[in-house]
Amino acid sequence: MSDDMRCPCGSGDPLADCCAPILDRRRQAGTAQQLMRSRYTAFALRDLAHLLVSWHPSTRPVADELARSLEDGTRWLHLAILRIEAGGPFDDQGTVEFRALAKGPGGRVELHETSRFVREDGHWLYVDGDVV
Repeated sequence: MSDDMRCPCGSGDPLADCCAPILDRRRQAGTAQQLMRSRYTAFALRDLAHLLVSWHPSTRPVADELARSLEDGTRWLHLAILRIEAGGPFDDQGTVEFRALAKGPGGRVELHETSRFVREDGHWLYVDGDVV
């Protein structure tokens, strides 16, 4: 990955200026949407460490299971943020509805989810989501 490649989250910004500082823990996500975008990027780049650290401990999957799911050959292609409720810099919870498109071993994959996030000790965490 080069520093000038576009961020997989679809922001249009270079990865180095967008999600990379969140993935490598140089910066915290300031909003639920930023964490959502960084998690999408982590799935696209197969960054298991970021996915685990950004997942709320009460719902976090077993690392080995998550690692296996990242190795299934799915290539994430596009993220669209559809709706945001709360999740701003002064909130402690928020939701982000998104649609993500991918190409998996069996063909086209579409994930449409409303994700729930909480902020604890200044850190946004993914709790869970409802697949739409």
